[in-house]
Amino acid sequence: MVSSEFEFVDNAPRDTIVLLARAGSQTLINEGEIMSDELIAAAKLPNIGYSEKDWDKTVASVTPDFVYDEVASHRKSENAEGYIEMCKGWATAFPESRATFHNAYVIGNTVVLELTWNGTHTGPMMTPNGEVPATGKNISMRACQVVEIKDGKAASMVQYFDINTMLAQLGVG
Repeated sequence: MVSSEFEFVDNAPRDTIVLLARAGSQTLINEGEIMSDELIAAAKLPNIGYSEKDWDKTVASVTPDFVYDEVASHRKSENAEGYIEMCKGWATAFPESRATFHNAYVIGNTVVLELTWNGTHTGPMMTPNGEVPATGKNISMRACQVVEIKDGKAASMVQYFDINTMLAQLGVG
């Protein structure tokens, strides 16, 4: 089933259909495959677990070999445990931080999320240049995540955000 909400990619191989879907669509990508809403929900779940600081929910939402690449900070994790440790570091610096989702796009088994991270810097934050003590200042930082879904869980995530904007909001950039 295809509606006018989708864009076909003309140069895709003829046996492949590439569709971009807006969040909230109920359209089946290919017969027998996971619906786009289910893929989007699976992609959002690690962020929801983080926002709730529910580490069991977070780890249950990713594969054991989950790869997380945080481009702005040059940090990367090759497994679920490493990802949780990175999340806990952010939660130490921004205990009530949470994600707000704006848009989601599905391409095969990959979901692209547009979101904003909001929080107040009330704890120490580790950076590549050392520790930044709590400033008490708020941040609102736009981000983009590219999440690959495998067997209903996030298998990898690349997160892009502007670290300089965040540091400027904290008065340390």
